[in-house]
Amino acid sequence: MLIRDFNRSADLFISSIATFTCTELLDYKSFIFYAVIMALLTQDRPTIKKEIIHSPDVLSVIRDIPHLKQYAESFYNCEYKLFFTSFVEILEVIKADIYLSGHIDFFSREMRLVAYRQFLEAFKSVTMANMAEAFGITKEFLDLELSNFIYNGKLNCKIDKVSGIIESNRPNRKAELFNETVKQGDLLLNRVQKLARALEI
Repeated sequence: MLIRDFNRSADLFISSIATFTCTELLDYKSFIFYAVIMALLTQDRPTIKKEIIHSPDVLSVIRDIPHLKQYAESFYNCEYKLFFTSFVEILEVIKADIYLSGHIDFFSREMRLVAYRQFLEAFKSVTMANMAEAFGITKEFLDLELSNFIYNGKLNCKIDKVSGIIESNRPNRKAELFNETVKQGDLLLNRVQKLARALEI
């Protein structure tokens, strides 16, 4: 976490949930807190469901950690207004945390991005008003947020300001793989031809 490799830290936390015994380093509640927030930020939905939402080890203590149960479940259940409410409380905890306080701006931005992505995956197009209502934020704030993420290439969508609609541009994975295969094939063919010419000489 200290070097901002949140993917790796999530993997390590999740793999250690069932076997964690190092209470002299940090208590179990703190360990579960880190595991949950790292998992929600970096893992896919099936992993979150299995390792966090339905994990007996997590469920045994998550109710005792303020706001964490609501934070995790509202995110997984796509209850975004409730998620944003608990997200504010979680950020207050992170702000006071010895390990994560220095990363609070990055974490806050990336977690909002993950939530926006999850919401937009369900729609080909959605009105700005409906999305803002779902998150419990203003259209102006949402417009600024999405514009920055789109500009930086982190969201595959476009905003129609005239009609107030957000249109998702889902990348065609099959087309990408086909184009990549053709490109690699061309490179290989060129190498073979160069090698053949060199051998003829």
